[in-house]
Order: sequence, then structure tokens, then C-alpha cells
Amino acid sequence: MRASITIATRGSQLALWQARHVATRLRTLQPDLEVQLEIIKTKGDVIQDVPLAKVGGKGLFVKEIEEALLDGRADLAVHSIKDVPMELPQGLILGCIPRREEPADCLLSCRCASLDALPQGACMGTSSLRRQAQLLALRPDLRIESLRGNVDTRLRKLREGRYDAIMLATAGLRRLGLSAPHVQILDPERFLPAVGQGALGIECREDAADLFPLLAQLEDTPTRVCVEAERGFLAGLDGGCQVPIAGHARLLSDDELTLTGLVAQVDGSVLLRESVRGHTSLARQLGLDLAATLLSRGGRAILAQLYQQ
Repeated sequence: MRASITIATRGSQLALWQARHVATRLRTLQPDLEVQLEIIKTKGDVIQDVPLAKVGGKGLFVKEIEEALLDGRADLAVHSIKDVPMELPQGLILGCIPRREEPADCLLSCRCASLDALPQGACMGTSSLRRQAQLLALRPDLRIESLRGNVDTRLRKLREGRYDAIMLATAGLRRLGLSAPHVQILDPERFLPAVGQGALGIECREDAADLFPLLAQLEDTPTRVCVEAERGFLAGLDGGCQVPIAGHARLLSDDELTLTGLVAQVDGSVLLRESVRGHTSLARQLGLDLAATLLSRGGRAILAQLYQQ
């Protein structure tokens, strides 16, 4: 067993919470373990004045962290799974996926209790094309304005009155203990979250076999199965977290799951949505099959147009 471990992480309040949470769990498993954090700025952290969809590319929040793993500056990296591209660099693996937090999105407002209660033409803050598409499908009258920054920064902008409401991941709010006067959690059956939302991924080098027994104790099999299905769907679409794609899997029993996926026009005028169910051992293949179905139903044209733009 190693005497010390270095965890690479972004420097945002939420990323640090996640890394420290994993560090605490590792120390609980091995009390004499020394755990250090290596804080790294990613391209997504540096570029704050441009909507993510316009920055382009995959791995905006992980590339520099993965470089630290590969060159030996860090032993582990803690990511939000939704930020992790489908293809990892050669030599790296997702060594562990711990138990998932609530995957749903939530609406936050200082004056209105719900999405339906927002006034006509209300200003909604989000930089997610996935959220924008689903919001406009439900409320075409909304005025969508870009919102970047850390969770606390976004909440501050809401309190300052720049937006009537904003959209955030429920998991991040819970982990940081943050809230707003009005919070509405949007049921994934109505409003699909991002692929992997609420789940953490602990990345490591594939030759770090001495770490595997420790990481295995943090692994949550139900979460891994659902994430594999969702990421299979994303892989089948060759998509990233900056496009209007959504996916959510849940277990129906120990050996059966259901997966719902969505591809949408950014303006919400078209939402292609389908569900599949099958054996947990086929999780990734179910995702790939669902992607093929949506591509054939018009998703291919939607995504081609988006990438061209």
C-alpha cells in the first residue's frame, strides 16, 4: 500500500469539495494514508467570458488534469463524470465510480416557486444547450441568457437580480450546502439531466495496480451500471457535454435497467426522445443502440447542423 497519494483537481469550490470528499473516504479506509491535492487550471476554467458551446472541443475541464496523471504529478483525479469525454487518453482508466448523488437539474429563483410560475418572458440563466432546449420546449416565451462561473458565482448573480431564475445541478448544491429562496427539483422523467450528472469518476493510470484494492472499496456497482449505459449513449452520438444531448438511466431491479435519451434542437422546436430497457450486463450496448435509434429518427441531422455552426 502507498504511504501517500496526490489527487489532481480543479480549483472551484465544488471540485475541491469533491476531491476532499474522496480524500476523506480514502483516509477512512487507510488511516495512515497521506493525501495531497494538486490544484490545476483547465481550459474551461480559464475561458469564462464565452459560452461553453462556443469554446468547442471535448475535455474542456479534464485535459490538463489528465496530463498531470500521465506525467506523474498526480496519482488520482476526481472529476464530475459529465465533464469526462468518452475516450480517455491511452494509459488512463476510470478506476472507480462512487455512489451517485441526485442526478436531477433544479430551478432556482428569488421570486418564483417553479418553472410554471415564472412570468411571461422571464430571463433564465444557463449556458447549457441541453437545458436551453428543454426549457424552451416547455416555455417558448423564456429569454435565455448565458450564465458561466462557479456555483456560488451563479447564485450571487441570481441574488443580484440579473436573472429571474437559473438552472443548476442539484448534486452540486447539495454537496456545497447552497440554496436559494425557491428551489424546484425537476423530475428526470420530465426534464432529462446530462449524461453522468451527479456521479463522480476517479481516474488513474492503468498501471497503478497497487491503488485498485483501495479504489474498489469506493466503487458503487449500481452507479457504474447506469453511468456505463448513459456514456454508451453519448459515445454512440459522438457527443460531448456542450451539446443538446441528455441521458438518464435507472435500475428497475438488480439485473434490469431503463435508459432514456434525448437529442434536441437548441431552440426547443424538436425534441427526439426514446427509452430502452434491458439486462444490466448489456448497459453500454443499450446506450449504443438507443443512440442509433435517435440518430435514425433525425438526430443525425440535428447534430450535424449544430457541429457545422
